[in-house]
Amino acid sequence: MKIAVTYDNGQVFQHFGHTEAFKIYEVRDGAVKDSEVVDTMGSGHGALAGFLKDRGVDTLICGGIGGGAQTALAQAGIKLYGGVIGSADDAVAALLEGKLDFNPDVHCDHHSHEEGHSCGNHGCGEHHCH
Repeated sequence: MKIAVTYDNGQVFQHFGHTEAFKIYEVRDGAVKDSEVVDTMGSGHGALAGFLKDRGVDTLICGGIGGGAQTALAQAGIKLYGGVIGSADDAVAALLEGKLDFNPDVHCDHHSHEEGHSCGNHGCGEHHCH
């Protein structure tokens, strides 16, 4: 199993399409065996699903994520756990323990937000989407 987390300074980054890095965890026998931080090299939104698939990722933990990216992940066979906040390492540990606090209905349409609007009240995490 390979788990990717949108990553910024140890935390789950709150907008999938704008993440500059993923922390990718290699999991065997229910435990993290290895991890690395991978730069997205400017890939964004829908291209990120292919970026993850090319690296063998089958699970994604993130904050906010739009519908188009969710569709691209589903088509790539990547299971999504969205609406997650806090430490990336803690989120992976919680997922492996079956205790991850996530929002199965997470959706963020940052293109329709008014300036300064936060997604925190409808599932994109506690930070602004952009």
